[in-house]
Amino acid sequence: MPYAVRARRAVQETVSGLPREFWWLWTSTLVNRLGAFVATFMALYLTLDRGYSATYAGLVAALHGLGGVVSSLGGGVMTDRLGRRPTLLIAQSSTAASVALLGFVRDPVAIAGVAFLVGMASNASRPAVQAMMADIVRPEDRIRAFSLNYWAINLGFAVSSMAAGFIAEVSYRAGFLIEAGMTMVCAVLVFLRLPESKPAASVAETAAAPRDGSVSLRTVLRDGPFMSVVGLSFLVALIFQQGAVGLPVAMGEAGFTPAEYGMAIAVNGVLIVVLQIPVTRFIQHRDPRRLLVVSSVLAGYGFALTGFAGSLGVIALTVCVWTLAEIVNAPTQTSLVVRLSPVHGRGRYQGMYTMSWSVAALVAPLLSGFVIDRFGAEWLWGLCALVGTVAGLGYAVLMRRVSEEGEKAETDKERDEGKGREETRTADGALRVADGVSGESRSSGTL
Repeated sequence: MPYAVRARRAVQETVSGLPREFWWLWTSTLVNRLGAFVATFMALYLTLDRGYSATYAGLVAALHGLGGVVSSLGGGVMTDRLGRRPTLLIAQSSTAASVALLGFVRDPVAIAGVAFLVGMASNASRPAVQAMMADIVRPEDRIRAFSLNYWAINLGFAVSSMAAGFIAEVSYRAGFLIEAGMTMVCAVLVFLRLPESKPAASVAETAAAPRDGSVSLRTVLRDGPFMSVVGLSFLVALIFQQGAVGLPVAMGEAGFTPAEYGMAIAVNGVLIVVLQIPVTRFIQHRDPRRLLVVSSVLAGYGFALTGFAGSLGVIALTVCVWTLAEIVNAPTQTSLVVRLSPVHGRGRYQGMYTMSWSVAALVAPLLSGFVIDRFGAEWLWGLCALVGTVAGLGYAVLMRRVSEEGEKAETDKERDEGKGREETRTADGALRVADGVSGESRSSGTL
C-alpha cells in the first residue's frame, strides 16, 4: 500500500467518529491559539517599547501567572455552577476586553493590574473546555480527542509565535487588538455552535452532592487518589517548564545565542505538530499506567541529558526526548483526570488539575534560577532526573491503587445489584423485577 494512502487512512481513523460539537470546540481552541500574540511579545513590549526594566517585566509576568492560579479554581466552580457554555462565553469575552485594554494603558500600576486580569480571564476557560470535551466525547475516544486538542494548541502557538515577531515590528498595539478580536471570534463560535453539555445529575448523585448538584472544593481536596494526580502533575509540569525557563538560562551561560535557543526550542513545537496524531494512534489503547510512568521518567532524563550536551545539535536531540514524553503524557494524564472526576464535579476537578500547572509555572522560574545561581545548571538537570523518577514511581503506585479500587467497585456494584433484585409474581402472572438500588420496578412481561 502506498505511503500516501496509508497516511490518509491513518488521518481518517484518527479524526473519524468524534461528534460535531467536538470539532467546533476544537476550532475555537485553534483560533484562540492562533491569536495568542501577547504572551509571546509581552516582555519585549514592556522592555523595548515601553522602556521598563527586566525586573518590572518579570513582575508583570508573575502577576499574569498568579491570575491564572486564582482563576483555575474559580473557572472550575463556574463550570459546575453556571455550566460549560456560559463559563466559556464569560471567560473569552473578558479575555478579549482585558487584552484590548492592556494595549492602551500606560501607567505601570495599571499595566500590572490589567495583566493580572488577563491571566485570570484567559485561564478561566480551561476547566470549561476540558469538562465540555469530556461531556461530549465517548470514554473510549477521550485520549484521541485530548490529543487532537493538544495538537491544535501547539499548532496555533507555533503559528502565532512566528507571526508575533512580524506584528511587533509594525505595532505592538495591533498585536493586542488582533488577539482581542480573535478571542471574540472564539466567543461567537461558542455562542452560535456549542450547546450546553453539562450532564444532569442523577438521583443518586443529587442525594450525595450539595444542593446545587455539584461537589465542593472540599470534596476535591479530600479525594486522595485525585489529589495524588494533582501532586504528580505538578512535579511533571515543573520538569516541562524548564524548556522555557531553565534551558534558555543554561544555554546563555554556556555561550549559546538567543537565536540558537530559538532553533532548539522550535524542535519542540515542530515535533508535537508532526508526531501528536501518529503517536496518539499508537498509545490510545495502551496501558495508561505504563504510559504515565514511562513519560515521567523520559521527561526527567530527557532534560538530564542536557547536562552532557555541548553543541546545538545534541541539545536539539535532548529536546526530542522530552518532547516525546510530553506528547504521551499530556493526553493520557488529562484522560486520567476525567476518569477520576465525578460527572457533576468535572469543572472543579479540572480546575484543580489546571491549577497544578499554573502553580508550576510560578514556581519553576524561581526554582531553576536559585539552583543555577547557587549550584550550577548541572544540578538543575540532575534534579529533573530525580523529580521524573519520583513522579514515575508515584504514578506506578497510584495507578495500581486506582485499578484495584476500580475492580473492587465493579465487583461490589454487581453484587449489590444481584442482592437488590427480587423477583415477585403479580396477580396477573407477570414477573416483576424490583431493583433495590434505584427503588424502581420494571415489569418483564407475562410468562
